Amino acid sequence: MEITEFVETLRLDGGLLADAADEAGPDAPVPTCPDWRMRDLVLHTGRVHRWATRFVTEPQETPGSFPEAPDVTDDELVPWLREGHHQLVLALHSAPADLRTWTFFPTRSPLAFWARRQAHETSVHRADAQLAAGVPLTPLPARFAADGIDELLTRFHSGDRSRLRPNAPLTLRLRARDTPGADWTVHLTPDAPPRTVSTPTDEESKPDCTVEGRAEELYLTLWNRLPWDGLTISGDASVSTLWRGRGGI
Repeated sequence: MEITEFVETLRLDGGLLADAADEAGPDAPVPTCPDWRMRDLVLHTGRVHRWATRFVTEPQETPGSFPEAPDVTDDELVPWLREGHHQLVLALHSAPADLRTWTFFPTRSPLAFWARRQAHETSVHRADAQLAAGVPLTPLPARFAADGIDELLTRFHSGDRSRLRPNAPLTLRLRARDTPGADWTVHLTPDAPPRTVSTPTDEESKPDCTVEGRAEELYLTLWNRLPWDGLTISGDASVSTLWRGRGGI
């Protein structure tokens, strides 16, 4: 995907997140983040947006410190979120293509990294906010959702911090039916981080478990935002239990 596509999705979902937060109110529980009220979700997202903006507008070599939570009233909370989101969108729109700044995954383009990461960060939390507000989830483009699955598998769950470690080796195939090429095989072992590869079209070996669905459903389920019963699971269904218990980021 192009950087401009990520920034546009960020722009749209940030506005929808703020709208849902406004509708639900600061004390609304967030069912997908059981320890949070809407206030916590807004404060987290607004701080992440400001943190990311700093790396784009003031290039850094280290992560530095995360912004402190602001002293804002309930009435000021959503406008504060909107302002930080707006500044992030502007920063990404106007940043030079050859931006050099800190990122927490290896990348050839820090600008592409921050646009991609903030688009997915905001989309997942927009879903949190809409579920908390009791409004329908706004559909995500299938290609964007597939990209988010790839980021989750090949970035977050490729490092030592991933807790996706079964008791015995197994393979998990994930396939988005509505997106050509969105097909991954994840090799899980007790002693090492998961290893993800694109599933070849002539794949002969049978995975221990195959999970299929629309890209958006698969994306939100793997982020533990939707229940697994919306997907088609064949083979060892205990893999879904492993993911629910250890797949959180």
